[in-house]
Amino acid sequence: MTVSSPGPGDDTIALSVPQAGAPKLTTTDAAGLSTAEAALRLKQNGANAVADITPHPLWRAVRKLWAPVPWMLEAAIVLQLGLGDYVGAGIVLLLLLFNAGLGLFQEGQAQATVDALKSRLALIAAVRRDGQWTTVPAAALVAGDIVKLSLGTVVAADVRLSAGSVLLDQSMLTGESAATESGAGSLAFAGALVRRGEAVAEVIATGERTKFGRTAELVRTAKVESSQQKTVLRVVRNLVLFNGAVTLFLGIYAFSVAMPIGEVVPLLLVALLSSIPVALPSMFTLAAAVGARSLASRGVLPTSLSAVDEAAGIDILCSDKTGTLTRNELAVMAVRALPPYDEAHVLVLAAAASSDGGQDPVDTAIRRASASQPVKDIPALITFIPFDPALKRSEATVCRADGAQQRVLKGAFSTIAALAQPNADAAPIVDEFEAKGLRVLAVAAGTSGALTIVGFIALSDPPRDDSAALVTELDGLGVRTVMVTGDARKTAETVATSVGIKGAVWDKSPIPADMNAESYAVFAGVLPEDKYQLVKSLQQRGHIVGMCGDGANDAPALRQAQMGIAVSTATDVAKSAAGVVLTEAGLGGIVALVKEGRTTFQRILTYTLRSIIHKIVQVLFLAVGLILTGHAILTPALMVLMMVTGDFLAMSSSTDNVRPSPRPNIWRIRNLTIAGIVLGIVDLLFCVACLATAKFALGFDTGMLRTVAVVTLVFSGQAVFYVAREREHLWSSVPGKWLILSSMVDLTFISILAINGVLMDAVPFVVIFGLLGAAAVLALVLDSVKQVLFHRLTVA
Repeated sequence: MTVSSPGPGDDTIALSVPQAGAPKLTTTDAAGLSTAEAALRLKQNGANAVADITPHPLWRAVRKLWAPVPWMLEAAIVLQLGLGDYVGAGIVLLLLLFNAGLGLFQEGQAQATVDALKSRLALIAAVRRDGQWTTVPAAALVAGDIVKLSLGTVVAADVRLSAGSVLLDQSMLTGESAATESGAGSLAFAGALVRRGEAVAEVIATGERTKFGRTAELVRTAKVESSQQKTVLRVVRNLVLFNGAVTLFLGIYAFSVAMPIGEVVPLLLVALLSSIPVALPSMFTLAAAVGARSLASRGVLPTSLSAVDEAAGIDILCSDKTGTLTRNELAVMAVRALPPYDEAHVLVLAAAASSDGGQDPVDTAIRRASASQPVKDIPALITFIPFDPALKRSEATVCRADGAQQRVLKGAFSTIAALAQPNADAAPIVDEFEAKGLRVLAVAAGTSGALTIVGFIALSDPPRDDSAALVTELDGLGVRTVMVTGDARKTAETVATSVGIKGAVWDKSPIPADMNAESYAVFAGVLPEDKYQLVKSLQQRGHIVGMCGDGANDAPALRQAQMGIAVSTATDVAKSAAGVVLTEAGLGGIVALVKEGRTTFQRILTYTLRSIIHKIVQVLFLAVGLILTGHAILTPALMVLMMVTGDFLAMSSSTDNVRPSPRPNIWRIRNLTIAGIVLGIVDLLFCVACLATAKFALGFDTGMLRTVAVVTLVFSGQAVFYVAREREHLWSSVPGKWLILSSMVDLTFISILAINGVLMDAVPFVVIFGLLGAAAVLALVLDSVKQVLFHRLTVA
């Protein structure tokens, strides 16, 4: 597919370099290239297109089965098949496929972004070949071709204008809100839209060598490892190291006491199964999906579930200016009249010299402002001459109420001042407006020989009404907002001040990879590559970065950031690159996103802590049970049963009632593991006490001891669950209804099996009831220990 996308020349954009083998043409090369020469260059340099590299669906599926948790499950399946436990192997296989299926749909965003980029490209182009104008597919353009740009067309490749002039709209590529007048010698980039005029240009770069193509390549290759991926990996690593050592001890001990090999292999299989946080990846996905549904009802659409997780830790928000903090439309910000005129009459005269119903954003803004300040003596329009890029002004002839004709000029101050009578008050007014980063137009009126400057109109892309409040609220949540824009320094500083962004300004390009980006609050005059580099630099310094934007130029940075946010007015390119799309006008959804992300984080933290404690206890309990009884106190079948009922029912915490943190959340896996080990030791003492009581006081045999072991682990697991879900005392908040229901199902189901001897030996009801009461006491003890641990380790 073709890769063209217009973007007019602008001093914030690096010049494209002609491709190899393309001689520089001049306006005298009227014939353009020959068909044979064009075909040769097309063969040498390739089509004017972006490479389409789409991962095969099968390969994407295979990658989901190649990770630490799947490896452990796959090893367990092999062992179970070796033991002839086909039912158990089938259940574990289903768990494996369940995890992989949930994770598959989170991928594919990079390719979707590239596809959206391609959809903006010109499909055909008018080109001069063999001395004749003809129409060819845009993919067939080569460097050196002579092409024609006309009203409404999309520039198909990077070109240098050789004749004529056009008004180019590059806002979706460069972020500039105003269209750019371009004449001979100017550059226009693939993807720009011609809003006015006609020009002839020479192609200087095609395909991936264009500015647009390089942006598409950045999007395709942008990648950041999510906090979810790193968290799961580190949790599994810690559990493998700890439980692996215990499993090794189990094997050595079993052989030292001459345990039959028929018992050793199931023992090691149980140890392996007890170490796997089987539903942890699924919990991340489910909790994020619950958060995504909640956000969708508030005008926030996550397109990548990992973005919901990342929102909890965002501590820096890089926000584009145009269309993000501002409205992406020019507006009259101030009018200064010179006597004897007032502001309303200056606007009326300026509106007369502005096109009505055209696509010029300056004229549209002036006419809108004039309509808001009506006057009675509106002059009648006689003639109108639209803006001429060569003259740098527009002109009108009007008839005043007294019947006199008046000539009206509108344009840049230097142009108008050269045609009007000198005025000492004019220059200071212009300097004042330009110092604020405003675009200034002068208006002059009078007879042809006696024009006088009647006033000035200052225009800008104004901030959104909610931008200042957003910045303040985010700051209160511990998220610092940084402005990143292609605009000039003065304009950027003006907007930053108006929305409350304070700090140093960086206005050089490119942004160095090793710069201390944290020291700046505003980045002005930057390129798409700079935004991308800025996000990477902040990430390398340990920050979780959010990037908010609306244009194709923002796509690489949106893709690279842990949380890319596209505003409601964003292009399809930006929306497909982002992990979150705001579906309603304004930026208030970002605050909702951060809060919901922190709520999701707390739910996942509960499950992760519960998993760490439970997995440590299970494998240690297995070791102690082996020493106490001389046998494995859990069978593979019972272990799989507890995995299904415990691990997956515990995913109900994805809907639990929790309080979001007032500050950004980060995963402190080391501290979390320490807390899990300490709480696990307390839980282990409880489990060992219950097992010892059943053996020595009640005289249970090995079969009944296994039942006691299962019931004890399930009941103590519920105690751990309710302690882990609350950062304060366990009674500080009411659990969610689904969490309560899952607990009732788990407790009731296991109790019924134990009492009736299903899948295990039966034990008396009074023993089950006693274990339940003991687990309630355990919860209170664990809660007291947790308070000390969480305070010292800052787990939450």
